[in-house]
Amino acid sequence: MSISGEVPEEGSDGEEVFIDEQDIIQEIHLDEEDLPDQDDADDDDEEDQEMDEVEDHSTYAFHGHTDEVFAAACSPADASLVVSGGKDDRGFLWRIGAAQDVQELTGHGDTVCTVAFSSDGNLVACGSMDGQINVWNTATRTLQGTLEGSSGSGFEWLKWHPRGHLIIAGSEDCNIWMWNADHNAFLNTFAGHSSTVTCGDFTPDGKLICSGSDDATLRIWDPRSAQCRHVVRGHGYHTQGLTCLAITPDSQSIVSGSEDNSVHIVSINSGQVVGSLVGHTNSIECIGISSRYNWVATGSIDRTLIIWDLARQAIRSTCEHDEGVTCLAWLGSSRYVASGCIDGMVRIWDSLSGDLARTFSGHRDVVQSLAVSADGNSIVSVSTDKSARVFDISMFK
Repeated sequence: MSISGEVPEEGSDGEEVFIDEQDIIQEIHLDEEDLPDQDDADDDDEEDQEMDEVEDHSTYAFHGHTDEVFAAACSPADASLVVSGGKDDRGFLWRIGAAQDVQELTGHGDTVCTVAFSSDGNLVACGSMDGQINVWNTATRTLQGTLEGSSGSGFEWLKWHPRGHLIIAGSEDCNIWMWNADHNAFLNTFAGHSSTVTCGDFTPDGKLICSGSDDATLRIWDPRSAQCRHVVRGHGYHTQGLTCLAITPDSQSIVSGSEDNSVHIVSINSGQVVGSLVGHTNSIECIGISSRYNWVATGSIDRTLIIWDLARQAIRSTCEHDEGVTCLAWLGSSRYVASGCIDGMVRIWDSLSGDLARTFSGHRDVVQSLAVSADGNSIVSVSTDKSARVFDISMFK
């Protein structure tokens, strides 16, 4: 057997060359399924072209991370200072519009998935899946201390006390941990959950701690004694793990969301479920309470952001998205709320009317977190596309 073919070599005049059977080194049989499909290749080319054509509305973009970015926070004391954390095991402290003013926050051995500034802006904390929290001084840009939890158990979230330098963090080891960051001192663990502690916070008055878990329970704690005051679970509450919670400014109520599509309102004083917000059809990913109106916003994988009247426990408006909603942020005390989405868009909604006020594009993948600057002029979004972007929201004050 011989195979005829043209071999394009330098100086070739196109003459035919014949290959004999003894010239074959190896014969490989391929199924048609193994061969590249031309339609798939064309689809990939079209997708790449679409990505190249994404319009960028951002006023500034930070590209220090080398992998997906999961968390961001804005300083409460310096309107241009931002912290971000990502899958590259690093945090970054950076300044909006100042490409040279960047501090890499190193020292972690796993994803930095939660970041936060202290209430006075003097300290910033980065929590990691390596089971450590690094605390940095924002003025000197130096490491103040490392707070350690259980070995091998990552931290899902961290929060600062509203008026001091106490930190609490929820862990995969089923506990909440608390430290004094000024002295790098461990203070307490809050034990009782039977699965990962997925969300939590101090009450705004600083007197209590609230936590939610994959075990489908909500717990209310005394921070001084580490005793659990209330456990909320069972009939009338969530049937699957909690994903998020928010506490009303008067420290009287908790609004919690779950993988089971439900949103419930709990009285902090009694530990009783006092209401349910029914409207979502998929997992609740984020909750935010307006500081001015008695309204709560909830975002879900069901592609909606719902604005609720908390007093009436009724829907004010439903804001439709093209993909699932992953994060939200109220724009200060204004009537506007921002949503981050799986489609990479950041949208601004008028909570009074439910109308879409603005769509910001620029990201090429899921928006993971949103943070609003202290002066209310900028919103920072971070994405799995490895970037952080800043959008001008000064017109929505």
